[in-house]
Amino acid sequence: MTKPQDLADQLSDVAGAAFAALGIDTTAGAMRRSDRPDLADFQCNGAMASAKKLGKNPREIASAVVDALKASPLVTASEVAGPGFINVRLTNAALAARAEQIASDPRSGARSVETPRRVVIDFGGWNVAKEMHIGHLRSTVIGDSLQRLFRFMGDAVTSDVHLGDWGLQMGQLINEVKLEQPNLPYFDASFTGPYPEQSPVSMDDLGRLYPVASSKSKTDEARRDEDRKATQELQSGRPGYRALWQHFCNVTRVGLERECISLGVRFDLWKGESHAEPFVPALVEDLKARGIAELDAGAWIIRVARETDKKEMPPIILVNRDGAIGYHGSDLGTIVDRKQGIDPQLTLYVVDQRQALHFEQVFRASDRAGLMPESTLEHVGFGTVNGPDGKPYKTRDGGTLKLQAFINQADEVAMARMKEAELGADVSEAEQQDIAHKVAVAAVKFSDLSNVRTTNYIFDLDRFISFEGKTGPYLLYAAVRIKSLARRADAEGVKAGPITIELDAERALVLALDGFNEALRGAYDKRMPHILCDHTYTLAQAFSAFYAAAPILVESDAAKKASRFSLAMATLKQLELALGLIGIETPERM
Repeated sequence: MTKPQDLADQLSDVAGAAFAALGIDTTAGAMRRSDRPDLADFQCNGAMASAKKLGKNPREIASAVVDALKASPLVTASEVAGPGFINVRLTNAALAARAEQIASDPRSGARSVETPRRVVIDFGGWNVAKEMHIGHLRSTVIGDSLQRLFRFMGDAVTSDVHLGDWGLQMGQLINEVKLEQPNLPYFDASFTGPYPEQSPVSMDDLGRLYPVASSKSKTDEARRDEDRKATQELQSGRPGYRALWQHFCNVTRVGLERECISLGVRFDLWKGESHAEPFVPALVEDLKARGIAELDAGAWIIRVARETDKKEMPPIILVNRDGAIGYHGSDLGTIVDRKQGIDPQLTLYVVDQRQALHFEQVFRASDRAGLMPESTLEHVGFGTVNGPDGKPYKTRDGGTLKLQAFINQADEVAMARMKEAELGADVSEAEQQDIAHKVAVAAVKFSDLSNVRTTNYIFDLDRFISFEGKTGPYLLYAAVRIKSLARRADAEGVKAGPITIELDAERALVLALDGFNEALRGAYDKRMPHILCDHTYTLAQAFSAFYAAAPILVESDAAKKASRFSLAMATLKQLELALGLIGIETPERM
């Protein structure tokens, strides 16, 4: 990354130089936020590790570093604590200078990556013929946040929904439609077209047929063989099946795009597994020729096990014994497609943690085949959204909750909560509904993203749609409150001015603002949006304390008023930036 200018790095430079003067590597001077903010702003633990290596007294080393820190204009106090911890408290002038930098920076103090990369983020992964449901929420929300974050950091990002449109379920659906409507031209092998433009099935039809077809295929071996045959014929290019399949895809996409719009999510590419199909035959022949693909029980496989493995690692199935392409084969074909079209330096697959084995197999196969190095392919796994019983979220009757119904439910609860809190009473009904939807989306997204990505979490809509506590609506309210302040300030002719720091609440707010760059780096490097969520909540809390302790519009001292107003505006800008990176849009008023 480009050289950050946050306070921790400025202090690290000073401490690093002091360690270097003692013959110790500069990395020992790394500063981080203090574990005890009541005692210090930042701390350095390098003296103890260095002392152990050099056989010296850690307090002696720490004392020398403290002397150097005290000489810096950044530092008002520094001391050695315990066995050799170095505590640092910054000057008000240093905090004011950093606040001015943040306030004037369009990126609110955040730095971009030093060397941008071409990045593909594969998320969503919904299946054709199935409506989005609550189980699809996490991939959608996490993936969208990551694409926003990576773009903000400077990478060239291409997001791809990678629809499930090419597997056995397509053959199952074709045969089920054939049973219901056998006279359709799609099933007449002698029909030369053109095929009807109007789909013979609606999304409701597909939702009804899909589980029936799947159940039959699982319990009836003869039917399963028919489904495999239909799948193979579809993949081989049978015109009627391709035309009917295209209807399935088109009808499904209408509903999927509706849900994406509701959630404020967008994709650069709407490709599916089928887009890999043209690349697979040549890939298979190449892998056969090089001895990487082997014939095993009628199927073409790639062995990916290694001698160092401590667990069983099954081979991937490139082409099954019926000649159809499975998930492994289509994923490798997709890698080829992306390599030729985008040539990504990093590909992130935002998919349920339970698919970890699948991706490890595919990544190993890609590496062995010389397609994309395993090190450039990354599975960003996540846990499940659970109900109060700790099991995957269901409706009251035990069914899977459709995402659109879930969004509608969240909108209704948000509107009710707004009326309880007497918010939005002075705006039109249409604006009320728009605000309520923004509140609902904020609640849903923040409740998901604020949890550690790899863990499961229990979703409680009533708790998450609250204007108090660590919730999305609380953060929206914090931003809207500052917007209201800005409108009043404008009416009174109050302008932002030079920032000065006097109060503890002002110090705490600047330190919170300063933490944005570090939070971004952590969320980016670890693919963990919760780090950014934590920062945003901390910032909102710091502003709330500042707002209570440091009156702005009623302040009689014009310079103090202008300074505090500058801090409020800097906070609003960073709040909206951070919320935007997790996919949350702030309304103008509530």
